[in-house]
Amino acid sequence: MPNGVACSVANCSFWKEGNNCGASEIQIEIDQHASANFNEEFAADDLGLFHQDQAKTSKVTCCQTFKPKE
Repeated sequence: MPNGVACSVANCSFWKEGNNCGASEIQIEIDQHASANFNEEFAADDLGLFHQDQAKTSKVTCCQTFKPKE
């Protein structure tokens, strides 16, 4: 695997043959933040964004990098 990440979501635009992910970077988030808008930046000091979430299992995470094939 080029980047060491396997993925079985064949309808993702980054999916490559052999279950390889072809994305140069992958962003993963905890499901409860799945609809967060990562296109905007705010001063972390003002909004308290230095928290860290913990995932007890992989089931509570999702890949924000996913983009469906057209």
